[in-house]
Amino acid sequence: MKQGQVVPPVRRLDVGAVGRRATCLLLARIGMVAAATVAAWLIMRAVDGTATFPSSPMLASLSLIPVNIASLLLVSRLLRSEGSNLRSLFAPGRSVLRDAGWGLLWIAVLYIPFVLAVMATMWVLHGSGMFDAFATVFYDPDAATIASPAWSLILGILAVVTFAPLNAPAEEAVYRGYAQSRLSASWSPWPAMLVCSLAFGAQHAFFAPTTDAMVVYVVAFTVWGLGSALIVRAQGRLLPITIAHLLVNLMTSSPAVVFPVLVLTGVVQY
Repeated sequence: MKQGQVVPPVRRLDVGAVGRRATCLLLARIGMVAAATVAAWLIMRAVDGTATFPSSPMLASLSLIPVNIASLLLVSRLLRSEGSNLRSLFAPGRSVLRDAGWGLLWIAVLYIPFVLAVMATMWVLHGSGMFDAFATVFYDPDAATIASPAWSLILGILAVVTFAPLNAPAEEAVYRGYAQSRLSASWSPWPAMLVCSLAFGAQHAFFAPTTDAMVVYVVAFTVWGLGSALIVRAQGRLLPITIAHLLVNLMTSSPAVVFPVLVLTGVVQY
């Protein structure tokens, strides 16, 4: 297996076995995400009896710490059983800097269909009132939050320094690194990419603040996942899309630090 090559040679007799392993890995990831988000909500429900499901994005990010660690360990174990390892999965191409440049490009490329998917799904759900509906679809005022700005800042820093560095490689290792390549060997590329992308989209339903948002999240992240799957298949490497994923996660988790800082400094009233 060449360094950075996502799809290793799979012996014909092993194709069915690795396909089943890939399917079980996808189901395990979704199940762990579901259990973690429900557990986070139950904890906050015990603290604040009015908290609704799911918790705030910051608490959801924190709940993924054990899930992402477990996901990386599972993929690592599966790879070792095949004579490979995580390092080879994320190996760079000619240079890490070049892969970082690809990652920045892929963010711009993927955001276009992602935003179009969000807008199209909102139009299907709300028609001409879609723009007015944004305020209620993507915000739940009763979602579980941390009352103290100081505690919010501490947990926000923890979320930022753990979420992106763990979540991006964990999700890419599960969905595009292992499952997609093994299902492609067991089935064919397009069904494999579609199944992995649907699983990726389904996972994000557990982070949606409302029922309508669940639909939007599943559709939009399935589109993002399919775009990522095509990129990984075309490049034959996982690192560029992982860098793109990591940067997006940093951007989406940074408000968990920025907002408490603004509150504590008096710039924003809490």
